[in-house]
Amino acid sequence: MKAYQVSKDYSISSLELVDTSYPKLLPNQVLVKMKANSLNYRDLMVVTGYSSWKPPVGRVPVSDGVGVVVEKGSEVTSLTVNDRVAGLFLPKWIDGKLTDEKVGGSLGGAKTDGLLQEYAVFNESEVIKVPDFLSDEEAATLPCAGLTAWHGVIEKGDLKPGSIVLIQGTGGVSLFSAQFALMAGAEVILLSSSDEKLALGKKMGVKHLINYRQVPAWEKNIMEITAGRGVDHIVEVVGGSNINRSMNVIALDGTIAVIGLIGGLSAELDTVKIMSRQIRMQGIEVGSKEMFSRMNQALQNYQIHPIIDQVYPFEEAKSAFHHLEKGATGKIAIQY
Repeated sequence: MKAYQVSKDYSISSLELVDTSYPKLLPNQVLVKMKANSLNYRDLMVVTGYSSWKPPVGRVPVSDGVGVVVEKGSEVTSLTVNDRVAGLFLPKWIDGKLTDEKVGGSLGGAKTDGLLQEYAVFNESEVIKVPDFLSDEEAATLPCAGLTAWHGVIEKGDLKPGSIVLIQGTGGVSLFSAQFALMAGAEVILLSSSDEKLALGKKMGVKHLINYRQVPAWEKNIMEITAGRGVDHIVEVVGGSNINRSMNVIALDGTIAVIGLIGGLSAELDTVKIMSRQIRMQGIEVGSKEMFSRMNQALQNYQIHPIIDQVYPFEEAKSAFHHLEKGATGKIAIQY
């Protein structure tokens, strides 16, 4: 079978497409023929060897993928051949609160191979069935971006009809967050650098659209929209010092769900404001299989389709990474 591997040069152009042997099954495992992947910013950091995301040479990258079970071990009881499944980003986090033990082994990172390969082996518990109404490419966007957004907006958001949610950008997590916030009856404010991308938000049902290139002082605009109260919940995908700008528009006792880090890995924060405004800073680490199941049910009930920017064939995976590097509206997918 064919698989992509990270090379010693740690770059997109040096990703190697290699021939490798088919994995062998243990009694509690299934063999999955991959049908589609989707890319996340974290995958780019792995491939380029950035900071703690740097993997060993030969690592198969990409955390997210969907495929079909083609073989199962003798002890597997919950799955059968032809089931369509997604791998879990955090295979050990099945339910309950996150623990040090559950956070280990994320796919396609420093310690575990990912899914940019024609076949993959999973323990029975490490996959989840995906909704039938979604295409392979759509379903492949769920394990990281979809579940992260669900965790941040629904599981930790405490949204009610009429809650006001600020969403930054139009990447995969941001657009999923907008879809889930609208599903919950919230009023959404969307920030983007592009009127074209904002038009997509309007089509989705977003009420308030702000082009932050045209309106650099967007905090003032948001406070006017909310009559000085601020927003109840913020999907913070930029990170770094941008968190201070988010704190300028959060309502008393509001939540900032810290999800992204494109603005930097660290920053000096206004800690007095965190205290005086009773701001909750909620870090979001993808989610559990139990959350995934609840998200799947909501997707089914509301017939929510993930937003995909472009689909690339497996042989052009490098082009997909270059697209990710430049930025995407929604998700970038790879099909086999």
